[in-house]
Amino acid sequence: MQEKTIGGVDIHYLSLCKRKLWLYKHGISMENESDRVAEGKVLHEMAYPRVEKREILIDNAFKIDAIDGEYVREVKLSSRMKDSDKMQMLFYLYQLERKGVKKKGLISYTKEKRTLEMALGEKEKRQVKQAIAEAYEVTKQPKPPVVKKLPYCKKCAYYTFCYALEVDEDDA
Repeated sequence: MQEKTIGGVDIHYLSLCKRKLWLYKHGISMENESDRVAEGKVLHEMAYPRVEKREILIDNAFKIDAIDGEYVREVKLSSRMKDSDKMQMLFYLYQLERKGVKKKGLISYTKEKRTLEMALGEKEKRQVKQAIAEAYEVTKQPKPPVVKKLPYCKKCAYYTFCYALEVDEDDA
């Protein structure tokens, strides 16, 4: 497999589920069939109507929702995946800083009407570097990591794929 660039979504998936990352990076995409993903796309299209710089593609590798003055902005439906959201934002801040662009981050949780402000420090840079290295390791594996039951599996676009061979006890 040719080594693929790691992007913000990859870091988000790594923080959520290594199996999801592996499947996504190997071209197995289930997002097109997910209502949550569709809802997120609509949200992104409507977010930040007054901000000029939106959906910014960086190095053909990852896309930032918006840049608004000193902030990189990311919009999310809810804070349910807050740790993964934070890692994704830190990845963006880290990549921009590597290009000489110093920004802070704002993650907007629209349903909750809350915003989380973030900054990139030395500790966070180490976390991002470690996450990038780990993402490469996961994607280089010859087969996907085993299924690991997580609290949010049933809402994941890959749920049916991961659990296709399991028989629900209610169905048996």
